[in-house]
Amino acid sequence: MNSPLPVQARLPLTRRRLLSATGALGLGALLTACGADDDTARAGSGSADDAGRGGPWSFEDDRGRTARADEPPRRIVAFISTAAALHDYGVECTGVFGPSEPIGGKPNPQAGDLDLTKLTSLGRAWGEFSIEKYAALRPDLLISNMFPPPDLWYVPAESVKKIEALAPSVGITGGRVSLRQPLTRYTELAQSLGADLTARKTVDAKARFDRAEKTLRAAAEAKKADGGLKVLAMTGDAEQMYVGVPDSYCDLNYFKDLGVEFVEGEKSDEFGFWEFLSWENADKYHADLIMVDTRSTALPAAELAKRPTWSRLPAVKADQITPWSMEERYSYAGYAPVLEQLAAAITKSRRLA
Repeated sequence: MNSPLPVQARLPLTRRRLLSATGALGLGALLTACGADDDTARAGSGSADDAGRGGPWSFEDDRGRTARADEPPRRIVAFISTAAALHDYGVECTGVFGPSEPIGGKPNPQAGDLDLTKLTSLGRAWGEFSIEKYAALRPDLLISNMFPPPDLWYVPAESVKKIEALAPSVGITGGRVSLRQPLTRYTELAQSLGADLTARKTVDAKARFDRAEKTLRAAAEAKKADGGLKVLAMTGDAEQMYVGVPDSYCDLNYFKDLGVEFVEGEKSDEFGFWEFLSWENADKYHADLIMVDTRSTALPAAELAKRPTWSRLPAVKADQITPWSMEERYSYAGYAPVLEQLAAAITKSRRLA
C-alpha cells in the first residue's frame, strides 16, 4: 500500500511500521453547500429510492471501478472509520477492520458512535485481516479509504485478490485532495445504500458543520490579522517525530483553504506524507500551536513528555497543543466537532517568540 498515514511502512510488517506509525436537504443541496466540483467527485449511480425498492445497485468509486449488485448491499464490511461515517447516515455495517481498541480507557475516536459489541472485527492491527471471518459474514460489499488509490486502507496487499473475490469493493480517496471530496463521496455512497439525506440527524449535522467551518475561518483570519499563528501537525514513534505535509492530508489541505497557516513539512520519501525527524531535531521548525496525532498507533502524551527536545518546544511549554484526529470518519457529524476544536485552539493560542 502506498500510504500516507502510517509512517509504518519501512519495517517488515508492511511498508512502514504502523504509525505510530493511519428540513429537507437532498443530495444536491448537500453537494452545493459543500462546494464539491463535478470533476472531483463522481456520483454513485445507486439512489436511496433504488435502495428502498431493492433494485439493482451500482457505485463508481475513486479508482474508477464500478461495484455492482442485484440489490443494494446489506452485509457491509468496512474500515472502522468508514463504518462510523456510514453509521452517521443510518447505514449499518456487519463487520469492521482497523484500530477500534479503547485509548487511555476511552472509546477509540476512529469508531465514532458505533456500538462495537454488535460488529465482528476482522482484525485491529496493521496486516491483520481475517479472511475466514470475512467469508463467514457472507459479505455483499467491502469499503475502505485510500491514501491514495488504488490500495484499500488496512486491506493486506498480499491477500487482496482473495478478499476481493468474495465481494465487490469500494475505495474512497482521503489523500492529496480537500476534505470536501471524501465528505461528498461518503454522502453519495450512503445515499446509494439507502440513507435518508433529509433525516433530521443528517440535516442537523450538516448545519453544525457549516457553522463550524465559518467559526474556524473567522478564527484563522483573526490570527492572521494579529500577526499570524503557525500550526504544525505531527505524530511520533520511539525513534522519530513525523511532521505532516499539509497538502497530502485532506483535512490539513482543507484547513489551509480556510486560512490556517501550517508549517510545511518536507517530503521524506516517495509517499510524500511526512518529513521524518530524529527526536534530536524536533525543534527544526517553529510552531505556535501543535496538532498531535490521537490514534492508538501514535506515541501517547506520556511518552512524548519523556523526550527532552519535545518538552522544550515553545508550543509545548506554552501548553498550546491540540488533538489531531487524522483519521476521523468522513461525515459531517464526525468533522463538525473537529473544526470546532481547532477553532477554539487557534483562538486561545498566541504567537510565540
